[in-house]
Amino acid sequence: MSDGGRSAATRRAAGSRPPGTVGIKQVAKQAGVSPGTVSNVLNRPERVAAATRARVEEAIKDLGFVRNGSASTLRAGQGRTIGLMVLDLGNPFFTEVARGVEDECSERGYAVILATSAASPDREGRNMLMLAEQRVRGVLITPVDDNTARLDRLRARGVAAVMLDHIATQPHQCAVAVDDVAGGDMAVAHLLASGARTIGYVTGPLTIRQCADRRAGALRALRAAGRPQDALREAVVPTMTPRDGQRAAERLLADRPLPDAIFCANDLLAMGVLRALLLAGVEVPGDVALIGYDDIEFAAAAAVPLSSIRQPMYQLGRIATEMLLDECDNSAGHAHQQVMFQPELVVRESAP
Repeated sequence: MSDGGRSAATRRAAGSRPPGTVGIKQVAKQAGVSPGTVSNVLNRPERVAAATRARVEEAIKDLGFVRNGSASTLRAGQGRTIGLMVLDLGNPFFTEVARGVEDECSERGYAVILATSAASPDREGRNMLMLAEQRVRGVLITPVDDNTARLDRLRARGVAAVMLDHIATQPHQCAVAVDDVAGGDMAVAHLLASGARTIGYVTGPLTIRQCADRRAGALRALRAAGRPQDALREAVVPTMTPRDGQRAAERLLADRPLPDAIFCANDLLAMGVLRALLLAGVEVPGDVALIGYDDIEFAAAAAVPLSSIRQPMYQLGRIATEMLLDECDNSAGHAHQQVMFQPELVVRESAP
């Protein structure tokens, strides 16, 4: 019988078995290796020679072997799963970050459990406990605030952690962030250079680090231009959504005169502001210039293409995941890092 015939027969036999009855020993026997080698192919493939790994993978395919993830997790104490907790799943910024996380995990043989804090400290705490109970190897988290006690408790349980889109406050913390002070400065400096004298700042809660840092950058740009702090008119809203952006703009419209320009803490807010201004007959940028933040995909497709501060969203997710998995797989040699990306101004029609 040819090799192809044996393979086909093996597949037919495997197909007749109940799911889960093929074990590592059968795979090892067919591949002509030890059960330990099969285990290495499943858990530490980099330790196995390419030819041997290919033989084991062919046996796995022929026999229809499916690893028992829950059993291996119980034996090892932890599985090949990480958690990703973000502030808002409805924000395309986090969708793109998650894509970078998932791509890196997929290439490294890890799975991802996704959770959201909805910017609530209580919900963040509950979800962190849930992830620890799921025996994740590590967690990527965009914290709700600067209180890292919840993160320290997670580390005390042996779970690695990297702060994503957040600045580290302690040397033992790994973090990947964007310089949002520089981003806020960049946005307002551009508006001032274009002739704006008064600027509205539409933002989510200032307890969120990104909102506070972008405000600090806006004030820095005003100081550098010799403008007073009250040249920045703030509108703080509960959520960073188009709906609340529209409400913030309606407040600015009711409190005339309008500012010469508006800077928004993210693009979703900016889209809501743009809608309110256009409905009120306000020309953008003729009457009011507008800049958002993040440069999500929809920014360029807005009714008036939106100028924005671009963040490297995909790279944020990917680099943070590299750091986390390095700590998971190489805890003894892992060195904590704090990586800071620089933002970029993207000029479109809303604020030329």
